[in-house]
This record gives sequence, structure tokens and C-alpha cells, in this order.
Amino acid sequence: MGMKALFGKYKAPMSMLLVQLLATGMFLLSKAVLNEGAFVFSLLTYRLIIATIFLAPFAYFIERNMARKLSWVAVVWIFFNGLSGTTMAMGLYYYGLRNTSASFATNFLNLIPVITFILSTIVRIEKLGLESKGGRVKIAGTILCVAGALTISLYKGMPLHMWTSHVHNPQISTKRRTTGEMARGSCMLVGCCLSTAVWFIIQVRLFKVYPSMYWATMLSCLAGCIQSTIVGIAIDRRKATWRLGWDLQLLTIVYSAVFSTGANFCLISWAVAKRGPTYPSMFNPLSLIFVTILESFFMGEEIFIGSILGMIMIIGGLYAFLWGKRNEPAPSIVRPCHRKQLSQPNVQALGT
Repeated sequence: MGMKALFGKYKAPMSMLLVQLLATGMFLLSKAVLNEGAFVFSLLTYRLIIATIFLAPFAYFIERNMARKLSWVAVVWIFFNGLSGTTMAMGLYYYGLRNTSASFATNFLNLIPVITFILSTIVRIEKLGLESKGGRVKIAGTILCVAGALTISLYKGMPLHMWTSHVHNPQISTKRRTTGEMARGSCMLVGCCLSTAVWFIIQVRLFKVYPSMYWATMLSCLAGCIQSTIVGIAIDRRKATWRLGWDLQLLTIVYSAVFSTGANFCLISWAVAKRGPTYPSMFNPLSLIFVTILESFFMGEEIFIGSILGMIMIIGGLYAFLWGKRNEPAPSIVRPCHRKQLSQPNVQALGT
């Protein structure tokens, strides 16, 4: 087998591996700048400005005709799409990340497909599907994911000293968080998951009135940028808070906007077109494993037995949920194209 044929055969998995590596870098960089005291809404606002600029050429050249089809109804849905998917979801994620750890926060992101399913069932977009084997496996995976999240939040267990260089590191003691901080962070991350789940449901409505991929995404980033600016100025209007320098914060903003929002969006969209909507979500647990190992090695973050146990439960539940979702009959109340967009959400497509 030639090199070209070999690359073609593994092009899809290599692309998804790249997505997870880029996401890992974003998680760790965000945690590093938040530890240094970066203001959440300035970080979010600048990131969305760059993301909007990055996506604008794609919208203009690929979907030029869609600009004339923008209606006031679509503008309203874009406003709520930006509010739920960027301002609220990303803002709550950053606050949750600041009060916990990168691995802890990444664990919660794997719950988003499950929470999206629960909310879409409540609003009757999805059905439980208990009459089919796929539906029953899907419910079992949902329960296992929730149990894993509760295990991570409520049970620590013994620490695993994986790297001897960090066992006696005095800086580790300053990284230990109080129960109140972890509880606050967990609530913020749950809010992030709920906001993201609402965002996926809103997207179904948005694509019905404005079926555009790049214009809708770019305008949603622009709406989120305006909203984040208003909220951020209301919270803290000091110039020092909003000033950018040639430092780690600027690198994080550019990296998150270009790679996490732009490159990941394109790679995931390509993979969905080639392999179907389930395919990208199957690789999500890789970023959790990468983040856990690298955060422990480079930042001295302790890994506990409870975290490992909860991680295994969430990953197992996620794969069971995805398998069940893939093997259940399609509901008649949702058109296939919209069902794909809703049932297999991948939060890294827009870079939460």
C-alpha cells in the first residue's frame, strides 16, 4: 500500500485526532490564563472578535447568496443562538474552569450529548425509544453518564502520584480547591452543558428559517461578541482588565479563535459529511485523556481515584449512548438533516 493510499485510508481518524489535540491545547491554555487572573468576558469577547473575522471570508465566498436571504426572524434566532451557544455556554465554561481543573471541566463536556437528548425529549423533538434495543441502550448510557458525573463531583478517593517530580512540589498545595470552589465550578459547568444543549435545539429552529452553515455561525459569533462586550463592561470597565499585551492571554485568544473555532469547525463538518454525524463524537474522550495526563504532568494537578472511576463511567456511557442513537429508528417528527444536527452534538465544532 502506497503512502497516498495509506493516508487516504486513515485521513478521517487522523483529522479527528487533530481535532482532539487542538481542543486539548485550548483547554490547557485557557486554564493557564485563568489561573493568572484573566477576566472571563474580555477573554471571551476578543476570542469571538477573531472568530468572526476568521469565518467572514468563508461566509462571503462560499455562501455569498445567503446574505440576501437574511430575515428579521432569522436575526432573532441568531441572537438567541449567540446568547446560548457563546455568551452563556462559553462564559459559564470559563467560570467553571477557573474554579475547578481542566480535566474536571472536560469531563462535563462529554455530558452535552446526553443533556441535549434529555432536553429534546422534554420538548418532544426526540423520543425515548424504549421499544427498540437502541433506545434502551441509549437510556442506559444516559444513566451511566449521569452516574459518572456524580462520582466525579462527590467522590475523590486516594490521589494517584503519577509523576514523582510533582509529589513534593510545594506549588501543588496552592492548587487544592475548597469544597465551595468545586461546588461553584460544578454548578457553572452544569449551566454550560444546559446552555449548550439549548444552543443545539435552537440551531434546529435557526436552520429551518435560515439554512446557512457559515453565515449563521459567523453572525452568531458576532452576536455573542456584542453580548459579551456589554456584559463584560457592566461587570468591569477598567482599562487594565481589557488591555491586551504580547503574552499568554493573546496567544490563547488567537489559538482558541482560529484553531478551536475555525479549524475544528471545518474538520468536524468534513468528517460528518464523509463518515456521518456519529463519527466525530466517538473521538471526544481522547481530549479528556490528553488533558488529564498533560495537566497532571505540566501543572501538577492531582488525579484522584474518583476522577478515574467517573471518567471511565462517562466514556462508557457516552459510547453506549452513541451506539444506541445510531441504531434506533429515526423519529418521524424530525427531518433527517435536522436530526443529525441535534442528535450528535459536538461542542468542539464551535470551540467551547
